[in-house]
Amino acid sequence: MAKLVVLSEGLTGRTCELKSEKTTIGRLEDNAFQIAEPSVSSHHCEIVLQGNDVVVRDLNSTNGTFISGERVTETVLKPGQILRLGQVELRLEVGAPVPSGKIPLDKTRVMPQGVKFDLEEGHKPVFEKDSPFAKKSNKTAKVFIAVGVLLGLIIIAALVWALSNIGG
Repeated sequence: MAKLVVLSEGLTGRTCELKSEKTTIGRLEDNAFQIAEPSVSSHHCEIVLQGNDVVVRDLNSTNGTFISGERVTETVLKPGQILRLGQVELRLEVGAPVPSGKIPLDKTRVMPQGVKFDLEEGHKPVFEKDSPFAKKSNKTAKVFIAVGVLLGLIIIAALVWALSNIGG
């Protein structure tokens, strides 16, 4: 059975099986295959099954219907070809999926484990002194705190002096 598979990010994995003789595609809900994306016209195109051929017919869409990068009004879509409606790309698949170098979405891929840390109590990672992860000195922070406290005391003393001169 022929089906259209959406390739565009955000819509990836959506499919439309072409079961009936005519399938309309567009942004509105009354289409057989709704693609709610602003670049897709309300009634963008229709897919017509004619024997073994899958025919794409543009329905005067605003942003055009393209097959393999060429704008079309009506033409046969072959398995594996990319159909673009506005900014949305779809691929025609018949029977087994056409290999494309992409990872199938119906299987879970095992992720490599990467680096493991044993962070149980007493097992802290040790970094060399020149490592960007080594503990930094607090000397600069201590100097800023001391200067801040000193300036605060000077301001308080100036306020006390100013208030005593105003009242006296």
